[in-house]
Amino acid sequence: MLWWKRKKEEPVSDDTWLIVGLGNPGAKYEATRHNVGQMALDLLAERVGGRFSAHRTGSRVAEGRVRPGGPKLILAKSNGYMNTSGGPTSALAKYFSVPAERVIALHDDLDLPFDTVKLKQGGGHGGHNGLRDIAKALDTPEFFRVRIGIGRPPGPQDPADFVLKPFATSERSALPVLLEDAADATESLVDEGLLAAQQRFHGRSAK
Repeated sequence: MLWWKRKKEEPVSDDTWLIVGLGNPGAKYEATRHNVGQMALDLLAERVGGRFSAHRTGSRVAEGRVRPGGPKLILAKSNGYMNTSGGPTSALAKYFSVPAERVIALHDDLDLPFDTVKLKQGGGHGGHNGLRDIAKALDTPEFFRVRIGIGRPPGPQDPADFVLKPFATSERSALPVLLEDAADATESLVDEGLLAAQQRFHGRSAK
């Protein structure tokens, strides 16, 4: 038996979802744009009463339900860096017996305006190294994504530098609402399905 395998006697519900918040570890990165997926995941954990604790897959994991009797959520943050998100995500999916079609990645998206949340299943990675690594590790791109818009950098600033900087002062007042929208969209995706979630959240903004 591989080290990440769940014990056979531990049952796994077929309504279990694995939700990963993408980001980089440590205080240096926690307030940066690249970590907005983990910020939204923290909000989800608060809502379901979950507490993050170390897991053998190289992640911190919290568990809870959207509502009593509702789908079970496994919330996870990798202990590693963004571009190595795939290994821990794949190991968690195997440990909890969650197929790729019930994996959701919360992540920053340069191609969406700052105040935008959109959802999709599958597709390309758009240059996002975390998504690229997850698709490779799961051997499929057909996981769900909650895309949290951070916008493009102004002027000639390198996007690689932009994502590793904190949100601008002008953005910080709207950030809590954006995170609420991302958490709401994730819950809607799990509880109502992709189409219903898209209909509710596409076109909305945090302003």
